[in-house]
Amino acid sequence: MSNRVFYDVSSKSINKKNEELCGDKVEWTPIEDGVLVVLSDGLGSGVKANILATLTSKIIATMMKGGASLEDTVDTIVHTLPVCKVRGLAYSTFSVLKLRFDGLAQLIEFDCPGCIFVRDGMVMPIDYTEREIAGKTIRESTFQLQVNDLLCLTSDGVMFAGIGAVLNLGWNWESVCDFLAENYTDEETSARMSAALIGACQDLYMSEPGDDTTVAMVKVIPQQVVSMLSGPPKLREDDGRMVTEFMSEEGLKMVCGGSSGNLVARELGTEVTTDLFFDADGTLPAIGRIPGVDLTTEGVLTLRVANEIIRSYLADPTAEENLKRLDEKNGAGLIAKMLIENCTHLCMFIGKAINPAHQNPNLPVDLSIKLRLLDELAAMMRQAGKVVQIKYY
Repeated sequence: MSNRVFYDVSSKSINKKNEELCGDKVEWTPIEDGVLVVLSDGLGSGVKANILATLTSKIIATMMKGGASLEDTVDTIVHTLPVCKVRGLAYSTFSVLKLRFDGLAQLIEFDCPGCIFVRDGMVMPIDYTEREIAGKTIRESTFQLQVNDLLCLTSDGVMFAGIGAVLNLGWNWESVCDFLAENYTDEETSARMSAALIGACQDLYMSEPGDDTTVAMVKVIPQQVVSMLSGPPKLREDDGRMVTEFMSEEGLKMVCGGSSGNLVARELGTEVTTDLFFDADGTLPAIGRIPGVDLTTEGVLTLRVANEIIRSYLADPTAEENLKRLDEKNGAGLIAKMLIENCTHLCMFIGKAINPAHQNPNLPVDLSIKLRLLDELAAMMRQAGKVVQIKYY
């Protein structure tokens, strides 16, 4: 198992009442040996705030990914964005997390609520140093992370939730810390925590937000390998090699397809049994059980629905309906949940034997519906930031 850590990143926003655009912006991008997360809060709300927050986050992400120093990055922002002449405030504030795969975190903040760092149910103190860059006071901190740590960046709207309504003075930083410490467990994902915190803010605002409200959540996770086998090999003499290589991988294992399940069970000297419990609504075939394999499902029908669930999730990872579909008790939900929430590296073992039942007479005879579904799945996993390796047989 690798000693490196990985990062589960998500964000969620709600717009100020009667505004079509959010004045906050989250940008996160892979960088050399890590991940960069930027949250920017534009002054005011609406189109102007949205443009300024977007500019700020894009400038920071692009320059720091390209290796620019903090000084050059801040100087560029200061000389690109103006200062409000009436209030004397910067048009956009920001928080930056530069996270390395060895667990080292660099935090940079300008005029924003402080990052909240949760470990083992407790909010950890962050030691800052301050320095002035281009006339702006920047707070910085460097600290070491470990698996299951949670980091939360917020815009001002989170701290003001409930002001003048449910709470006279709104939440404060300590209240948000308490919420995260009380609600976060090692099993929670960043998307579920983002949804929970924004849901609490929406309730405090009584569904009429007085400010743009945004969270960017980062959970530190270990390397999680999932191996997927689907389809028998083109040559029968490769059956044993395919199953041996599949079973030799570390981590979780799933088999997709009836013939695939029978192949694996035969090579392992066991049998496939049916588990009717995970077939709650009867719309998909029941899952199977093979000793030594974590998940065994039917093929094309189940994969097609799993792809639909994953596609919807990637479009909006914190939407309540998408999170509920990950928890569905059927083969498709179980595939999607394993790949989204328990996977950093996906190893796909794909057999190229053609099943005549999967052919469309209008398509070339060598184009399998299952192969197209697996190709689509691999593309979505890469989009989700997973490392994908494919072996064909």
